[in-house]
Amino acid sequence: MSWFEVETKVKIKNIKDLKRKVKKIANLKKKEIKKDNYFSLTKKEYPIKAFRIRTNGKEHVVNFKKWVKKDWDKNIVVKEEFEFQVKNPEIFLALMKDLGFEQWINKTKNSEIYSHKKYKKLTIELNNVKKLGDFMEIEYLAKKNEINKAKKIIRKTLKQLEINPSQINNTGYTKMLWKIKNEKK
Repeated sequence: MSWFEVETKVKIKNIKDLKRKVKKIANLKKKEIKKDNYFSLTKKEYPIKAFRIRTNGKEHVVNFKKWVKKDWDKNIVVKEEFEFQVKNPEIFLALMKDLGFEQWINKTKNSEIYSHKKYKKLTIELNNVKKLGDFMEIEYLAKKNEINKAKKIIRKTLKQLEINPSQINNTGYTKMLWKIKNEKK
């Protein structure tokens, strides 16, 4: 089964101030370190298709996403998300490498994950992404018929947190890391 990830991302300048605001509307669910390895069919250019294996110290989860651009708007993106757990990532990766996939980028996120007090399907993540800094993600995992509802709830949450739309940056972390990596060449 797949879900629709309805999300916005904000670059954070003052994490302490934002955390204080988040705690007023959401409860801390967990803290974790997420280590992601991304794989694609090309390493020479930014890939259109890729998947990741996330390790949080306990489990390995494969994830890939399909953009649903028809549902995007200026500040909110929508992706169909597919995930499954693998008990032995080495075997899975042997298959993927045989099909031509190569590791192309890594990402490490220290995350605090909050659950909104009113909107139970909404999560707020405060992330420190290695090499990129502090970000907040507001995410609602929706069924297809909930996408518009999810967008309204995200907009309400942005207002509650006093986020200026100019702070929104929905560029993917992998794209930001890719640019940094290629600037060094």
